[in-house]
Amino acid sequence: MRALLRPVRRLWPQKVRTRLTLIYAALFFAAGLALFGLTYGLVASSLPTQPPAGATVSSRELTNLHHECAGAVNGKGTSTIQGPLPSAAACKEAEAAYIAGTASGMQAQRQRALSKLLAFSLGGLAVMTAASGGLGWYMSGRVLRPVRVITQTARRASEQHLGERLALTGARDELRELADTFDDMLERLDGAFAAQRRFVANASHELRTPLTLMRTAIDVTLAKPSVTPRQFTDMAVRVRRSIDRADGMIDALLTLAVSDQGTLNTETTDLATWAEDAIDAAAPEIERLDLKVDASLDPAETTGDPQLLERMIWNLVDNAIRHNEPGGWLTLRTGASDANVYLEIANSGPFIPEDVVPSLFEPFRRMQARTGAREGAGLGLSIARSVVTAHRATVTARSQAAGGLKISVVMPRRAAGEPSRPAGPPA
Repeated sequence: MRALLRPVRRLWPQKVRTRLTLIYAALFFAAGLALFGLTYGLVASSLPTQPPAGATVSSRELTNLHHECAGAVNGKGTSTIQGPLPSAAACKEAEAAYIAGTASGMQAQRQRALSKLLAFSLGGLAVMTAASGGLGWYMSGRVLRPVRVITQTARRASEQHLGERLALTGARDELRELADTFDDMLERLDGAFAAQRRFVANASHELRTPLTLMRTAIDVTLAKPSVTPRQFTDMAVRVRRSIDRADGMIDALLTLAVSDQGTLNTETTDLATWAEDAIDAAAPEIERLDLKVDASLDPAETTGDPQLLERMIWNLVDNAIRHNEPGGWLTLRTGASDANVYLEIANSGPFIPEDVVPSLFEPFRRMQARTGAREGAGLGLSIARSVVTAHRATVTARSQAAGGLKISVVMPRRAAGEPSRPAGPPA
């Protein structure tokens, strides 16, 4: 079967416009042929092949012939026939010949009418089929014009040139929706590639810093004519500090990459447990800064990736401590509201302008720490946002008039058979 269809596929045109034209013409030809067949059958059935039964009464010539023959046979009346009077048999033969001639004439007339109908109909069908093919070629070109525009734009688009937009106008049909979807896709790709280039550039710069510090420490130490054990120890401490910084940054980058991929190991977990663990782990730093911690950790069970959620909460707590001030405060709330669970964290600290807050969730964006703590990699809030996005949750941050930042995370419970609807933490 495939061997038989292969030559047909080779002959079938590859261009969509040509295929549509042939389809339009073929459909018109099939519909016209069906209409012609119906019309031809109706006309053929309406044209009689034999004279009607009343022809012997209604025909004037046949009526006169009956009168002449009847008068000649009975010897009554006058006859208009010259010569000897016809016999009864001759009259019957003349009547039969008249009827046969009438039938033959009607047959010939019927054939001529059907032949003309056939010729004119087939000719008209051929002309109209060609006309429909031409009209189909024109209309398919008009219909497929947006597709050609999309194709040309896609060919021009590349990683370095994603600013092309279709901006298709006209009726909001399927092609308009396709063009709008393509524009949205280009917009997302443009943003994704820009973020990727920015991320790679920032990561390269940030990873170069600890490597430079390590190389400098080693070069300075080795350049001395006589190196003491104390100098070797100081160099090892500086190198170890730089290695820890690079290791922490690589670990943060890997976490960010995993959460960006959206591949989750879904399990039932409680945000309150991770929040409590984060506060306990940060206890030495909290004690050093003499921070007042107000934690209200109500159960907040949800389903998600425990490792990513733990890292998200730890980053939020670490960020709140790192950018706090000595003798300041920190509040942490967890709980459930309707079909969602929430986590709220707020801290004292320097005032953050409202227009700067959204940029804090970008990779490698830092606010100057005033606590004396070591400078972070600038990935804490960006990892938190990525984890929240991977769990289809929401995170909001707003500046506080007295200083510091307040961050809220809302996640659906995602219990089986329970729909999730947006809800925030209670005011």
